[in-house]
Amino acid sequence: MIDASWLLVAIPALSAAVLLLLGRRSDAWGPYLAIAASTASFVVGLLTLFTVLGEEAENRIHDVTLYSWLPAGDFSVDLGMRIDPLSLTFVMLITFVGTLIHVYSLGYMQHDADKRRFFAYLNLFVAAMLTLVLANSYAGLFLGWEGVGLASYLLIGFWNQHTENAVAAKKAFVMNRVGDMGLIIAMGLMAANVGSVSFADVDAAVPGLSAGVLTAMGLLLLLGAVGKSAQFPLQAWLGDAMAGPTPVSALIHAATMVTAGVYIIVRSDAIFSAAPDARLVVAVIGAFTLLLGAFIACAKDDIKKSLAGSTMSQIGYMVLGAGLGPIGYAFAIFHLVTHGFFKAGLFLGAGSLMHANDDSTDMRHYGGLRKVMMITWLTFAACWLAIMGVPPFSGFYSKDKIIEAAFVGSGWQPWVLGGAALIGAGITAFYMSRMFFMTFFGKERWVDSAEKLGPDDPRPVRHPHESPLVMTIPMIVLALGATFLGMLLAWDSAIEHWLAPVVGESELHHAEPVMPLWLIMTTTLTLVALGILLAWRQYGMNPVPLTPPHGSVLTRAARRDFYADDVNEALTMRPGQHLTRTLVYADTAVVDGSVNGLARGTVSLGRSWRKLQNGYVRSYAALILAGVVVAGIVLHLVRM
Repeated sequence: MIDASWLLVAIPALSAAVLLLLGRRSDAWGPYLAIAASTASFVVGLLTLFTVLGEEAENRIHDVTLYSWLPAGDFSVDLGMRIDPLSLTFVMLITFVGTLIHVYSLGYMQHDADKRRFFAYLNLFVAAMLTLVLANSYAGLFLGWEGVGLASYLLIGFWNQHTENAVAAKKAFVMNRVGDMGLIIAMGLMAANVGSVSFADVDAAVPGLSAGVLTAMGLLLLLGAVGKSAQFPLQAWLGDAMAGPTPVSALIHAATMVTAGVYIIVRSDAIFSAAPDARLVVAVIGAFTLLLGAFIACAKDDIKKSLAGSTMSQIGYMVLGAGLGPIGYAFAIFHLVTHGFFKAGLFLGAGSLMHANDDSTDMRHYGGLRKVMMITWLTFAACWLAIMGVPPFSGFYSKDKIIEAAFVGSGWQPWVLGGAALIGAGITAFYMSRMFFMTFFGKERWVDSAEKLGPDDPRPVRHPHESPLVMTIPMIVLALGATFLGMLLAWDSAIEHWLAPVVGESELHHAEPVMPLWLIMTTTLTLVALGILLAWRQYGMNPVPLTPPHGSVLTRAARRDFYADDVNEALTMRPGQHLTRTLVYADTAVVDGSVNGLARGTVSLGRSWRKLQNGYVRSYAALILAGVVVAGIVLHLVRM
């Protein structure tokens, strides 16, 4: 199965090509082909996983060369695949959760006239993400990196007949390209200093590289990571990306694209372990973003945008874990896996709510929906408890390990990083409970008949109903994962031992945090309980207004994503516009001016000389006479 692992990418890529090339002729069966392709890729991944599990731990890293891709003299790049515990962890997450999202989309996109194209893009996305995590070089990774960028652009802007959707897709595409420049320059440094961009060669060369080169590589890789994973300062695209169909949000924000930044940091552990300054920047950015995303999620009334802020925050936890180095690498991936289940479940639950409420995403127009959407309520509840880290749900085993690891170290770092992780846990409990109570509890803020509306009653008329089985079954499976997966992967430190051949054994079991573990766990659960109680007091016990109150300065700032778009426009867009206008003026006034001026002068000279060619014989005779006179005068002067 190791040699046949190329099928993991080839199957969904071929399916996408068939659906796109055949066009409307595949409308009837296209979605089923896409689901079959994603399922087949999962089966191949599962068989490959069993093959690797049957080997000794030290023999679980395989590099498979497919062909010579970029031969250029002494520098060449082979297109190949790395099959190891890290890549297979991502393969199983991508294909399993991705297949569930494919199945869910059958119901969600049932009435869309162009659903065949949507399923083709889903397959393209899965193929690109698998390319990213299976590549055995940074060049191959970059191929998949750009592939998910293209696929996300197509999926976010799928309903591009609406201008705001097209703009959101363009924004995500452009902001990701900013981060991509970091990855491109990092590969240039590798080529210049190592002579190769393969993982094996770069890792082997790290001990011989200078601290400055390694720090530069690490920071440039981090730039690529923050763009793809929507971390500060390139996070502004994530909320707008909710413009795409809800299954896209589940695919991009749970199991695939936004986790790519975490993957590249962990995959580059040799570089970051040898560049402590770059690694510290990774941890600080993760800690800052987990708080930033949490505050944003607290202020959003759009359920998808609140979940987008939550994604930003949870990815921040993973980046923080990765920035802690060997002590946190395994836990960053552990939380990435559990997050893939509970966040996909939350997004699919949001899609079910939209499906039942005329596509409305405004939680202020929900309320009391547990009575009419029992399955959605229960599955959402499991994912809600998981993301908050309530035992024994999955987030308790993964996120709390990152919090514990953050308190290991000396000086200011454990107190700042660990404190941020603790505060983030409390805020997570608040915004997720706010979402849960506003949606499923309290008095209904909708009516099922226009006759029940009083004068000036702003409530919408709705007929909420449970989603069909094709949508609820994937939600149930994800809820089961959100409930039990963390417990299974934590059993006897299974996830740590599995990843050890790639990232090493975690040092947390032998480290001494600055606070006792029992105190860290107690404080975390206390903050979670306080967050739940505060949300219940505000949104469960009290009526929820149909229009949001004015709010504090912090609330208003959070509703506008802390003015990220304004800052980006002030720092990059407007200076860029002025620079462009200056360059255009210089080009117009100097370059075009000289060329056009020469052309106008030539035309004017031609027009002047043309007047001499008037067709009259007497004029020509006069010119000849004048010429003879001038010639005579010249000759006379010469003789003198």
